[in-house]
Amino acid sequence: MTIAFDGLPLEIDTRPAVLDQFTVDETGRPGGRPRGVVYPADHDQVLAVLRWARDTKTPLIARGAGTSLEGHLLARGDEVVLDLSQANSILDISPTDFTATVQPGVTRTQLNTAAAEFGLQFTVDPGADASLGGMAATNASGTTTVRYGGMRANVLALQAVFADGTEARLGRAVRKSSSGYDLKDLLIGSAGTLGIITELTVRLHPIPELIHSLRISFPTVAETVDAAVEILGMSLPVSRLELVDAPSMAAINAFRGTSYPESPALFIDTESSSAAAVTADEQEIQRIALTHGAVDIATARSFGERHALWEDRHNLYFAVKSCNPGRRFLITDTAVPFSQIATTVDTTARLGEEYGLHVTIAGHIGDGNVHTIVPYAESETEAAAQFSDRVVRHALGVGGTATGEHGIGLTKKKYLRAEHGSAVDLMTAIKHTLDPNGLLNPDKILDA
Repeated sequence: MTIAFDGLPLEIDTRPAVLDQFTVDETGRPGGRPRGVVYPADHDQVLAVLRWARDTKTPLIARGAGTSLEGHLLARGDEVVLDLSQANSILDISPTDFTATVQPGVTRTQLNTAAAEFGLQFTVDPGADASLGGMAATNASGTTTVRYGGMRANVLALQAVFADGTEARLGRAVRKSSSGYDLKDLLIGSAGTLGIITELTVRLHPIPELIHSLRISFPTVAETVDAAVEILGMSLPVSRLELVDAPSMAAINAFRGTSYPESPALFIDTESSSAAAVTADEQEIQRIALTHGAVDIATARSFGERHALWEDRHNLYFAVKSCNPGRRFLITDTAVPFSQIATTVDTTARLGEEYGLHVTIAGHIGDGNVHTIVPYAESETEAAAQFSDRVVRHALGVGGTATGEHGIGLTKKKYLRAEHGSAVDLMTAIKHTLDPNGLLNPDKILDA
């Protein structure tokens, strides 16, 4: 049906069959049925919906591609979903400034396709083809963060609307600024609880002339981690540095029909503009790997070879799902100091055995990020929850974080005070200042 949002007529979909599609997240975690779904296509329409929500005291949940893994998008039942997938225009690409300005519904694949015409790329790669607005809202990162940084490092400016119906442009399209409080970064990672992003200006980077990829297998996780830390310590131009454990490699073999060693492995990209330089870097990586007991080294230099190698890593989640039909999946994403990665991986594997769960462990090791995929039957729900809790508490105990990239949603907010202490009171004060009625993505990050 059509209703007037602050005088602007927009469609709101209230059909039960449509609303039911918004009651689960990517992991299958259940939520309530929202009151309706609106599909604004531009900034003015988002602003109109915000002003209507302010006047009617209606809670809103902003949604992009819907790839959240921490319950950010699940409703209590009284909210209207603001689906931004139709706000998907690339507004500008400036090759000389190395920037792009986009609406929040633009996906990273969509932007990369357009930027490639100028020899440029948007580098943040969380795996899923997420929307840039959603990626900013959760401060997403991924396989390339080790060199290029996550969303906070790659968003230069944004436009946002707030719960009181006001709007503001935050940041400037320059590489650095010392002007005033950095309000832009306050919104990045806020999961739509402080304001709703309607436009972003992001950094683009040149596509490297030459990239060499490697998959290196090791006897143990400890040797794998030691090799990775030494590679980082040598300041080699590594743009991807990924860890997968032995069960992960077994799942990849089963899913992809490959016959790789089923032992811990590193997936690595090194890049340069010179053939001699990239070859020398690859040889140095191999030398380091061999000093740490590498048992198998596979190299990929052509585009096809590299694509196939990274398809193995990117398909890990689907490989685990294929090996565990009919099960639900829990995914952890703690991050710890480099010195604690090996201990954290070993502790995670031990906890999995303790709870009788068949876990696979992988991570963006260049960032200290450790992911665990936990397939579980309905009868194992409590065991999976206890396992996840102990993994998070271990990470906090060794100086890490409850979430390296997925963000604080329904499932992680209980750890906020254990991680941040009295700073949570400051977060609460900021939330109350910007959203005093708790209308924006209520009960995510902080309780109402």
